[in-house]
Amino acid sequence: MSRAEVNATEDVSTDVSTSAAPPGPGAARATEAHVPDGPSVESRRPSPLWALGLFRSELVTVVRRWRTLALLGVLAAVPILIGIAVKIETRGGGTAGPSGGDGPAFISQVTNNGLFLVFAGLAATLPVFLPMAIGVVAGDSIAGEANSGTLRYLLVAPAGRTRLLLAKYASVLAFCLLATLVVAASALAVGALLFPLGEVTTISGTQISFADGLVRALAIAGLVALSLTGMAALGLFISTLTGSGVAAMAATVGLLITVQILDQIPQLHAIQPYLFPHYWLSFADLLRVPVYWDQLVKNLELQALYVAVFGSAAWARFTAKDITA
Repeated sequence: MSRAEVNATEDVSTDVSTSAAPPGPGAARATEAHVPDGPSVESRRPSPLWALGLFRSELVTVVRRWRTLALLGVLAAVPILIGIAVKIETRGGGTAGPSGGDGPAFISQVTNNGLFLVFAGLAATLPVFLPMAIGVVAGDSIAGEANSGTLRYLLVAPAGRTRLLLAKYASVLAFCLLATLVVAASALAVGALLFPLGEVTTISGTQISFADGLVRALAIAGLVALSLTGMAALGLFISTLTGSGVAAMAATVGLLITVQILDQIPQLHAIQPYLFPHYWLSFADLLRVPVYWDQLVKNLELQALYVAVFGSAAWARFTAKDITA
């Protein structure tokens, strides 16, 4: 028999033995990989509507918590207490608030126009109450899920860590806007109930219509919400560092208090423009005619910087983190 015939015989016998042999694990995987009827990898990727549903689910979860409702209740109560205090103080014809000093005297103008209670309420809650509420919600966003043992199950769904982190941050940003609007709405309702409404006297001394003043009040509420985005990114980053929600919330609020103290020390004036709360009260410049944009733009640029830095740090930490709970 020639070499060609021997080789042909060996090839036939090899094909027969291969087809007769039971399929091994590798063959099974190869068969599964080439099944044409199964869903492809592309079809298993979540759609944008699914991502929107994830954000809606996270937002509903945040808002429905009793802790969140308690925080919103406290924020709504602050303008109510300010309005009642001003009404009692001015009942006998006296004046409310300081007659001079630094910053716009919003409280002293509440008796003339209830719309100023919106500005006074935001000025009173922005240094402590609003950022503290944001710190609690942001600090609990990832660490709270890990502490309760639900973070691992969230990642089983086709969300991916990046999409889940974005949904968490988007829900915190939505809470920033909601908390700010709660303060503004509560202040406007109490101001309209206890004090007259009319033309608004700006800080520059000019008169603008009530409608124009209402638009500026809405713009100020939006600006205050944007001012909290850096704080939200910082809290989200801290939340990825620990598996305890309480520890993350305490660390975020503690850092807020520390930075607020540093921003008040005159000897640290060189670093104060880089602290995230430094330009928070610059929203008062929207009540000038014309508007002073210098500090407003600096505030937005500073918040964008904090979002970029700590948002990237949160992403790097969360995507590389070993999820065990």
